[in-house]
Amino acid sequence: MFFASIHPSLVSLFSSTGSDPLSLFSSHFDTSLPSDSFVCILNDATSEPTPPAPRSLITIQHHSQDAFPDYALGQSVLHIQSPTIRTTFIRCPPATKRGDSQSRSPISQLGLKHPWMHMQVRNLHKEWAFEVGVVDQSGREGIVRCATFQKEPRLKLGSCPMLLLPLSFPSPSSRPLTSWCTIALHLPSLLPHFSSAALTRDSANDGASASARLGQRGAVQVPSGTYSHVSYVKVYATCRLRRIWFSDGGPQQRMPWEFQLYAAE
Repeated sequence: MFFASIHPSLVSLFSSTGSDPLSLFSSHFDTSLPSDSFVCILNDATSEPTPPAPRSLITIQHHSQDAFPDYALGQSVLHIQSPTIRTTFIRCPPATKRGDSQSRSPISQLGLKHPWMHMQVRNLHKEWAFEVGVVDQSGREGIVRCATFQKEPRLKLGSCPMLLLPLSFPSPSSRPLTSWCTIALHLPSLLPHFSSAALTRDSANDGASASARLGQRGAVQVPSGTYSHVSYVKVYATCRLRRIWFSDGGPQQRMPWEFQLYAAE
């Protein structure tokens, strides 16, 4: 998708305030849940415009004012909600009819080579997850899935290995000013975990089996060595999303003013 492009040090993949926020993404929802599973653009502070019937917004949970004020954003954001996380998401590049098992040729992959991925998201106090596909210099692909319902790190081996990582938002006891936060992932540092037999051990037998498969490179192709690029990004329900971007620098890198979070007045 971006293999033939010259990459600046910072690339914004998604912005909820753009003229066509989902131009690079496909949207997916559960057709069996027309009132509960959908993706829409709305104002974070007012939750308007109200989605058309039969869609019904979930009730946003707020902590008491004694805990923290929980400032909202005075701008448009992407709202993704569903009781079935697996079926409701946005994906870039857009999924084909074959879904994530589509061709792994460069033309079908995102192709951004930046080491850092950043995401501005609002905690709606529901289960939530996101995925990013990472590829090494030899073309081996793995999937990193971060989820609020994941209790501990785990490696799931298969045709495309998946690294499952726990994800948590700041707790109320830390007295954050808002439910919005910025998540940053250093993608090259995650590649070595795809070769960790310890992360596959649900039981003694499973661990032994996984270790054997990891030792057979022909059987399980796990990414390792030098990081190359990102193959795709997928954001599941339930959350509110403002921006996704990639950069050469980490959280301390100076960002343009429009990347900052501004509360509604």
